[in-house]
Amino acid sequence: MAGPDLDELVGRAREGQPRAVARLISLVEDSSPRVADIARALTPYTGRARVVGLTGPPGVGKSTSTSALLTALRGEGLRVGVLAIDPSSPFSGGALLGDRIRMTEHATDPGVFIRSMATRGHLGGLSWATPQAVRVLDAAGFDVVLIETVGVGQSEVDVVKLADTTVVLLAPGMGDGIQAAKAGVLEIADVFVVNKADRDGADATVHDLKQMISLARREVRGPSWRQPIVRTVAAKGEGVDDVVSALRTHHEWLVAHGELDRRRAARAREEVAAIALRRLHAELADLRDGDRLGDLAARVVARELDPFAAADRLIAELKG
Repeated sequence: MAGPDLDELVGRAREGQPRAVARLISLVEDSSPRVADIARALTPYTGRARVVGLTGPPGVGKSTSTSALLTALRGEGLRVGVLAIDPSSPFSGGALLGDRIRMTEHATDPGVFIRSMATRGHLGGLSWATPQAVRVLDAAGFDVVLIETVGVGQSEVDVVKLADTTVVLLAPGMGDGIQAAKAGVLEIADVFVVNKADRDGADATVHDLKQMISLARREVRGPSWRQPIVRTVAAKGEGVDDVVSALRTHHEWLVAHGELDRRRAARAREEVAAIALRRLHAELADLRDGDRLGDLAARVVARELDPFAAADRLIAELKG
């Protein structure tokens, strides 16, 4: 893609043209050689969107909650982009669930953009391209970007590294209290949502969360955010306005305490490190395809070098 073509594509995306936005996301997701050029072109127009991550165990109603939240945000006149992170197909590497079967009531709304992205084997629950997709939506003028993750577990908490606000959804009768403690959910949640709150056990789930939050706060010194617990029945739209209010309050708290800048600086550090590591992996792959890595490995087998010394030589060649 030539420079002028890229500039034109970025210009159309900034005008809110869905096809241009979709094309840019496809380019970054497919590791286009122009990814760096795309980031360079978009960066001056970013930094305004509020990034909200939604995660939780399977079965809590993440997609339903995302759709309900999308409706509420649109009701306030906000443009909303949604990145729904799905498991990868073992055959194609693509998302198993497509945006065509998600949130269909929003499909024709020009103020909404919904995109499914595959994890492509990434253990953190997010695609490596997700930060770049967020950048596309931010530059395209969306006020809020919602990131709905695959689920939450021991390794699926990367959303906290990307979101300004992380929403953790739980539901009664699923053993969520124990699961939350195991998964470290208390550490990543800014807002708790107990969905399906019309079911038996909702009071117990809220009670367990309150106890865990209180225990965690005993070790906190100085001003800190106390995670609210919001009850919802997303399928009926009940309580969703309270979630929007909690998100707004948390954003205001982030700004007032300088936490928003700190989180975004941490996000930038993670992104830069991930890009650097990806490039190093690519260079190592080139060496692996050549003879140099094989020569060093043969010397390790012959006990002429230990593996650490061989790695040092490999790194020195990469630096050179």
